[in-house]
Amino acid sequence: MKKMLLAAVLASALAQAQPVDAIYSARYVVTMDAQRRVIENGALAVMGEFIVDVGPASEIAQRHAAKQRVDRPEAILMPGLINTHTHAPMSLFRGLADDLRLQDWLQKYIFPAEAKNVDAEFVTWGTRLACLEMMLSGTTAYVDMYFFEDRIAEATKEAGLRGVLGETIIGFKDPDAATPEDGLRYAERFIQRFHADPLIVPAVAPHALYTNSDQTLKAARQLADSYHVPLVIHLSETKKENEDEQAKHHMSPTQYLNSLGVLNGPTIAAHGVWLDDADMEILKARGTGIAHNPSSNMKLASGIAPVVKLLRKGIPVGLGTDGPAGSNNDLDMLEELNLAADLQKVANMDPQVLPAQQAVEMGTILGAKVAGLDKITGSLESGKHADFITLRLDRPHAVPLYNVYSQIVYALKGSDVRDVVVNGRTIVQDGRSLTLNQDQIVAKAREYGVRVSKSLHAPGK
Repeated sequence: MKKMLLAAVLASALAQAQPVDAIYSARYVVTMDAQRRVIENGALAVMGEFIVDVGPASEIAQRHAAKQRVDRPEAILMPGLINTHTHAPMSLFRGLADDLRLQDWLQKYIFPAEAKNVDAEFVTWGTRLACLEMMLSGTTAYVDMYFFEDRIAEATKEAGLRGVLGETIIGFKDPDAATPEDGLRYAERFIQRFHADPLIVPAVAPHALYTNSDQTLKAARQLADSYHVPLVIHLSETKKENEDEQAKHHMSPTQYLNSLGVLNGPTIAAHGVWLDDADMEILKARGTGIAHNPSSNMKLASGIAPVVKLLRKGIPVGLGTDGPAGSNNDLDMLEELNLAADLQKVANMDPQVLPAQQAVEMGTILGAKVAGLDKITGSLESGKHADFITLRLDRPHAVPLYNVYSQIVYALKGSDVRDVVVNGRTIVQDGRSLTLNQDQIVAKAREYGVRVSKSLHAPGK
């Protein structure tokens, strides 16, 4: 009789369980929701491209019947990392020139290398290399600004990553546009093509205040507004940039961009190293997000961004790698979490500022807000898209574990990523890409390395 009763109860429970495509469980589920829940022995349920439930694994198992189960008892499951600033195809210039000032690096090496090498095919392979590196180290979405951005979008979709991709507008001939006006037309065609894409958010990316005319900057804002897409721009990256603008217009770069109306809409501002209080008030009023790039700012000796002050003022700050050429030679976002926390501690001479949890926020939900993606990703919540990663906890540097956030920021590495899911699709499993051919991409990158080197050292070039 008892067996019959138990069978009836189990049958009833199964009948009430909601069908889902998959249940993923882990030792810890780090949600980054409003309550910042960390669920020990947690799980999430996925249906199609969406998360439909998050909670203790035992409860998720009762509420849902899954076609597939992925159990990671020695792992952290958390939102995918969001890289808020990079130039993906420049992965093929990795190591080309290092230990230089920004302007020397650009003028003497990068601009000449781009002029001689960058075409649509270069951009495709450079983006594939960058996407492979990003996915294997836990990035699920990134903000890019470069040339041939349609090729970047195609390669990003091929990889299965999410991208906010800005076609660069610059005040001189570049690889895909003879003039800024040509660049704006290219950007508009790019926006029209990808405006409704499930993975790609097109953007307009005037390179910087100092590389564009007032007319071009205003036109870029108008184009972005006409299609309701974000604008991406470098802002106050170096002290010289600020000094030049003060000498020219008696304003900071932020103040001058604001006077032109360039900040009057969704804007992702990269760097923001030399912002003062007046700049911050403008950025807060305009809702501008900051992409903080600690590795890049240190490597180029650009300075230390006032991240703690920005966050205290309620200005969203995400994390970016910049690069992946001379400003930073890799795309490992977990490294940026660590460096962001450490750099602010030494800058403020206070070990308590920017604690580990806040660094994780910057790499996930705050990064999503900066990128304009926080309604769909950046946290693990019902109704959001299923963008998440698992991090291994079974390696020597990952044990013992006392605090999950501290382990993520101060101990774990990009190489600890085991699984990556974007939009409900598994793109990395057991540390291997399921969407990109690693051997082919690495071989092609080596070919380009030889080609770029020859182009810069050939007689008469």
